[in-house]
Amino acid sequence: MEMILEGEHIARHEASRAVTSLEAQAGEYLTYRLGAEEYGVDIQKVQEIRSYEQPTRIPNAPSFIKGVVNLRGVIVPIVDLRLKLGCATAEYESSTVVIVLAVRGRVVGAVVDSVSDVLDLEAGAIKAPPDLSGGHGDDFITGIASVAERMLMLVDIEALLGEAALGSAGSDL
Repeated sequence: MEMILEGEHIARHEASRAVTSLEAQAGEYLTYRLGAEEYGVDIQKVQEIRSYEQPTRIPNAPSFIKGVVNLRGVIVPIVDLRLKLGCATAEYESSTVVIVLAVRGRVVGAVVDSVSDVLDLEAGAIKAPPDLSGGHGDDFITGIASVAERMLMLVDIEALLGEAALGSAGSDL
């Protein structure tokens, strides 16, 4: 009986923690497309949006790190999110842009197919992502929002592009 009560207590605690994290996610999100999927990143992490220009390649870098660009005197690593997240194709077209982001005190560029808009999401519009604990590294998805007919995956850009994602290339740049 004591074990059941303890289990109920843990379940209540986890449920209250989930509600708190959803409230923390409410706010403005820049939405962007990778193939047919739509994602959102906290607008406060975004510094600017630039058209795609060919970066200078870094030898032996992972395939998703396209290289670096000089942005007003700052050397910025460019990460192609389409390659990082395993999209089927990664073609560079006129709509392809780089979202310049502040990630853990560094500036990083993220290549995406296109930028859609800025949405102001309330906590009630955001649902917890399904638990897919198969070790697929999908813990950067912090929530899923339904906006009209669209499903929007909310991304913790620091978890996606932090130290582990950039590896030693990010710390050297």
